[in-house]
Amino acid sequence: MSATAAQLLVRCLEAEGVQYVFGIPGEENIHFVQALEDSEIRYVLVRHEQAASFMAEMYGRLTQRAAVCSATLGPGAINLQLGVADATTNSTPLIALTAQVGRDRSYKESHQGIDLVPMFDPITKWSALIPTPESIPEILRKAFKTAQTERPGAVYLAVPEDIEAAEVPDDLVPLRIDRVRPNEPTDGQVDRAVELLMAAERPIVLAGHGAAREDGAAAQLLRFAEATGIPVAATFHAKGVFPDDHPLGLGAVGFMRHDYVNFGFDAADAIVAIGYELQEFDPKKINPDGDATIIHVHRFPAEVDRHYPVDVGLHGSIGRSLELFTEAFQRADAAAAAPAPWRSREAPGVAALLRDELDEHAGDEQVPLSPQRIVADTREALGREDIVLADTGAVKMWMARLYPTYAPNTCLLSNGLSTMGFSLPGALGAKLARPDAKILAATGDGAFLMHAQELETAVREGIPLCVLVWEDDGYGLIEWKMEMELGTSSSVKFGNPDVVAFTESFGGRGIRITEASQLLPALRKGLDSDGVTVIAVPVDYRENLKLTERLGELESPL
Repeated sequence: MSATAAQLLVRCLEAEGVQYVFGIPGEENIHFVQALEDSEIRYVLVRHEQAASFMAEMYGRLTQRAAVCSATLGPGAINLQLGVADATTNSTPLIALTAQVGRDRSYKESHQGIDLVPMFDPITKWSALIPTPESIPEILRKAFKTAQTERPGAVYLAVPEDIEAAEVPDDLVPLRIDRVRPNEPTDGQVDRAVELLMAAERPIVLAGHGAAREDGAAAQLLRFAEATGIPVAATFHAKGVFPDDHPLGLGAVGFMRHDYVNFGFDAADAIVAIGYELQEFDPKKINPDGDATIIHVHRFPAEVDRHYPVDVGLHGSIGRSLELFTEAFQRADAAAAAPAPWRSREAPGVAALLRDELDEHAGDEQVPLSPQRIVADTREALGREDIVLADTGAVKMWMARLYPTYAPNTCLLSNGLSTMGFSLPGALGAKLARPDAKILAATGDGAFLMHAQELETAVREGIPLCVLVWEDDGYGLIEWKMEMELGTSSSVKFGNPDVVAFTESFGGRGIRITEASQLLPALRKGLDSDGVTVIAVPVDYRENLKLTERLGELESPL
């Protein structure tokens, strides 16, 4: 019995190791959905296609294997675009598959017919239409290879309705998977990097998302820092790639005001950028005069920017590049007449300043709760390897700046596109990727309602979910920005449902915090549960302006 192209498509997904497809079926891809039902791949039916794209993105971010989101043609496909763009700007592998009108009507005006490939082109690494049933094995292999290699990102494929239902020859099978292995830098590049580093007076390391993506890179980064004695800052995206409780840790850079860690860059004459990508944080803010020596360690060359003039690039496996760099530095240091200038200086202790700031408010009993108290209790409730997804908004600023992180990919933010609403559906993808970890979605009340319908998905699919909603009845980050720059705010306040009743209407458990002492027990209960828990905590965002005013008066602590 011959197979359909839809069945061949599913076999190709199985060959790539796909375990989940997140999506909503449509009339034009019913053969694909049925083929998934007959396979070993689990189809996770969601309530909005945008949520499906966020689930796939976070699954891919934690596994570094492209996850799949699926939709019908037209409006269903367009709804996937936000998460697809988020994945590309966050350097995360993802495959988006949607239906498309059949070839018999693609050339003329037609119901729900819209040219989707050029719409996805600017937000993906590759966007294509599957032209024939016979092309499926090659196109699927190319899609996964493109999404997962070098700088990861999203790939979009449109499947015409008539192709999906077509029969294919029995000898058409998935292609063999070829694993792409990165090169390593040349001896000349490594020697040049060591020469530049040895000539520096005040070097600093900036760890970026690329270091968090690569297995083993964090361990080599730790070895490099300890061998050289150079302090390490991380971008928001790379939180945890260097442990925040290490003496050389500077914390995360990316806050909207000059923070403790920024003083390290003000004084630096050399920046060793490891896995850093320019969209993570504007290089102008770490090298405003463009005069620092830049050593770029990544799998691929840097983008061109006047504030990021690369003096030498170590291109290849980040872990292997760091291993070679460390060994070469140790040889040069041992042969030098005197130790490198920075090696006799005391570690800056910036992370300790942040911990002191957090500890100062950890016992706050006020209601609404201070952001610092919420961050402190969140840290207490989660283990070092557990995962929090901090949504975009004021919650992101507080979590990215103050939440101590000790392992890569344990504090997940959207810092490429900075998309609101990803954390709740993203937590479902994260839980499927890391079933043994406790997963928390920390979100503002504005972002919460953007995808609160996925509570039903979690209940129906039996995926444990814990959500912490920071409630202030408004778009807190925009209000913060307006108050800072305009001295007033407008059009930022809204009303909220009863979160407890809302959650319970979906079959979950809702908890409202009315005393500060209730938060930590509630978090522990929700994180230990096999069901769905949503915790609503009122937050006092008067602390926002107090923080930025204090930082504005800050003098260098280094």
